[in-house]
Formats: sequence, C-alpha cells, structure tokens
Amino acid sequence: MPQARLRYTGRFVRTDLDPSHPDAVAEAMLVEGGRIVAIGSREDVPAPAGARALDLGEGWAVPGLIEPHGHPSEAAMQLSADVVDIRPVVVEDADEVWARIRAALAKRPEWVFANGWDPLLQRGLTAPSIADLDALADDTPLIIVNNSGHSLYLNTAAARAAGVDRSTPDPAGASFGRDASGELDGTAFETAAVFRLAGPVMRVLERRMPELLASYLLDLRRRGITTVGDLTWQRALDPVARGLRVTGRLPLRIRGYEMSAPGARATVALENGDAWCRQVGVKVWCDGSPWVGNIATSFPYLDTPATRALGLEPGHVGTANYTTEQLVDIGAQYAGEGWQLACHAHGDVAITSTLDAYEQLIARFGLRDHRFRIEHAGLMRPEQFARARELGVTVSLFVDHITYWGDVLIDDLLGERGAAWADAGAAFAAGHRATFHNDGTVTPCEPLRNMAVAETRTSRTGRRLDGGSPVSRADALRAHTSNAAWQLRSEHEIGALSPGLFADFTVLDTDPRAADPEALAAARVLTSAVDGALFGEEGAA
Repeated sequence: MPQARLRYTGRFVRTDLDPSHPDAVAEAMLVEGGRIVAIGSREDVPAPAGARALDLGEGWAVPGLIEPHGHPSEAAMQLSADVVDIRPVVVEDADEVWARIRAALAKRPEWVFANGWDPLLQRGLTAPSIADLDALADDTPLIIVNNSGHSLYLNTAAARAAGVDRSTPDPAGASFGRDASGELDGTAFETAAVFRLAGPVMRVLERRMPELLASYLLDLRRRGITTVGDLTWQRALDPVARGLRVTGRLPLRIRGYEMSAPGARATVALENGDAWCRQVGVKVWCDGSPWVGNIATSFPYLDTPATRALGLEPGHVGTANYTTEQLVDIGAQYAGEGWQLACHAHGDVAITSTLDAYEQLIARFGLRDHRFRIEHAGLMRPEQFARARELGVTVSLFVDHITYWGDVLIDDLLGERGAAWADAGAAFAAGHRATFHNDGTVTPCEPLRNMAVAETRTSRTGRRLDGGSPVSRADALRAHTSNAAWQLRSEHEIGALSPGLFADFTVLDTDPRAADPEALAAARVLTSAVDGALFGEEGAA
C-alpha cells in the first residue's frame, strides 16, 4: 500500500509541458493516500507533520509514461524462455534465425514456437514450404510467427495439434493458406487463424501466466511505464491481475481491450475493475500488416526483390479483412453498450472504411464521448485525420516503424508514399489528442525514442521520412502522458502531475523539454512511482 503522506522534492515537469510557462517546473509535491494533494514551489508545498521526505535529486520527473497500445499478456508469453526469439531487433542474420530454430529442435521438445520472422530486415530469409518444415521438424509441432504477428508458418504436426486440416473453414477475417488442391500449405494469415494454430502452445504457456506477466510488466516498469493498454486482453486475465495485485507483484496499471469477434458481445460489464486494472474497450481489426502485404491501399505495392520474397505479385494491392458493413456489424455488438472501440487500420482504404463504419455507429447509437480509436494509422492522410477529428475519433500512431523500417517502407514496399508513414504532425495539426505506441513484441517498448522519432522522422540509418510532418516536443511528451491517459479513459486518475490525480511519475536523467532528440531517445529512467510509491518499494513492485 502507498505511504499515507509523502513530500517529494525535486524537479517536476508540469502537465502543460511548456518551458516558457512560469510554473512549468515545480519543486515539491505532497502525496496522501497515493494521490497528489499539492504541487508547486517548496514554499507553496511545506512539509506537514508526519510526512515522509523524499528527494528526487538531479532527476526530472514527468507524469508517469503510458503505453496506450501494448500486448503485455501476449508478449509475456512470446518473450519467455520457452519461445525461440528470432525478432530482427535481436537477430539480424538470416542464417542465425535458422540456427536458433534448429538448436531448439535438437533438444527434442514437445513443440517449438519461434517468434519474430522478418525477411524485410533479416535479408536472405525465404518463405519455407510446409514440406520444408516437415523435413526439418519431423513430428515435432513447429510454428514460426511473423514479427508483425499477422501471419505464421507451420508444419503438418502443428496443424494436427491444433485440429486444423483441409476441411477446416477459414475463421472470419482470417485464412489458412492452401495449395491448388486445397491442402494446407503451411501458412496462415491474420489474428483468428494465427491464434487458432498457436493455441496448443499458448495454452501451455498460459499455465505460467502469473509468473510470465509479472516478469514482463516489471520490464515495462523499468522502462518508466506506469500504465499499459493491453489490446489482446481476455477475461481470464482478470484473476491473474488481481492475484498479482494482492501479492504486491503488479508493478503498474493495466487498461484492457478484449478482442472482438463476429457474433460476440463484451465478456464483462462496462463498469469493472479498479484504478489498477480494468477493461475499457474492445479491439477490432480492419486490415493487416504492411510487412505481410495485406494492408488495404488505393495503390499497389512496389515490385521489388523484397515484395517478391513476400510472395506479392506485381501490382499487388492489399485488401481489408472485413468490409465496412462487417465492421459495422461487429462494432454494433459493443458500441451500443457504450464500449470504446479501437480498430487496427493501416492502409488509406482501410482508414476510410473504418471511419465510414464509425460514422454509422455514432449515428445509429447517438454516441457523444465515444473516443473511438484508430490504431497504427500508417498511411492515414491529412484529410482523413481531419475527418476523424470531426467525428470525435482519436488516433494512436506506431511511429517506431520509422526507426526500424523507415528505409524499407520507401525503397522496398511503398515508394515515396512510404515517406509519409505515421504522419503524427498531421494528426496534431488536425487537433487530435494523438498518442504514440509500440506494439507488443514487434519493437521494444521505447516511449522516449518514440517522442524523438516523431520530432525528427528519421530512421536508424539517418534517413529522414520527409513526406510527413514532425511534432513539437510538448506534443511528443503529451502523446505518452496526458493524451494517452485520455485515450484510455483514465484522465481522471493519471496522465498529469495535478492535485486529485494519482501520484504516478517517471524520473529521467535529463530535462525532457530541453534535450535534443538524440539525447531524449537515450535518456535513462532513474526511477518511477505509482500511487506515490517508488519502484521497488512496498506497493510498487
């Protein structure tokens, strides 16, 4: 439990994040029962009798960093020691990818699950056939998941373990790959198919979920994250989170979005949980991943060796997983009950379809403060940002795509259109309370780098994606603090250093308002607090 009364001294960057504001940096903060009572100068916030005095030293405290779109419950399993880590942020060489998979198979396990396949960054990887994987793994179920999470490769033993064969119908919005004769070809596309085939392995890992989730959340907390949105939330995770909280092993707050399905309804009541963990919305998908070739665009992918390696024919145009009408049908199952919807949409055609569906749902149910979300928004255009703002729809951008795949987007996949990827500047110019995010295991959770990249739009090779516009430092900071709290329907609890809110803050070793982008990206997290309790102290971890 948090200390009853704490008085912190140090340097606190206020919620307006404006370096020209006379009160932009406070010197003292009084916390009682986990909430901020007062914040200001040392003279304005005197030490009351019995208060515990804590000095943050030379650090700079900002509102607790918020990851508005993560997948901690999924990442906890996929980054565990039981899964072969072949992500491009870990393994750059194609030969090493196969070496890791062979080494895992050599131990003769019950199954092998490899996560992170990415031929765009791991040059030289070629798609294996089901016959290739059968020869490699024999009767050991083998699953290789694309780094995007939107496709996988598998052998016959893995299909058999999942109960999938040539007669199994494709799930709604997804598909099992088949050859000309109708037999499984060892591929699967989109969430429902991926989850079905990975199900047997995931169920084994789920038995260790308390341990795995606690470990992953601790890693997020070390990165300065004090609240995370989980967009693959499941009702079964509620007791896991409660158990971690009761035993003092829940280090940060969770806001869940359960996965939608045709013909389904929300599995919990709209009013649920508490300030530590609750479900706030429902995840929906319109299209897929740029790295797989199934985002819905108005123009074709380039014809390059990279797109050919992905299996894309010249002139390939990705398609959506659902029509607008199907999105409306899915959304109506939840929107009528008041749930916030968060729809994955990358391509410009997918963005239009999502906005069309949202507009119909808003009109049908007379919605006002719905805060419907568009997730990732890779190819969202300025006029689409403007339309979204008029509808009251908010956006969360995956700007870290620029860091790792900035060159790929332009040279290998989309041409100059790729230079406008994740146009955060256009989002803010349209009046959005936009946020930035990483996405589970796809990239490391690095909010400070997100802020820097949104300002510079520069890839890790130094290339500037100048088709979009940069953002100000103040907007970049808001994207992972106050704006993120608002998107998660939690602005009454977190997101600012203001009286009445919980004392969640993150302490950096540099002034986040004045540091150049490179220094901001490299800034160290010194400590953080949730409910006023510093990391590692009782009630924090």
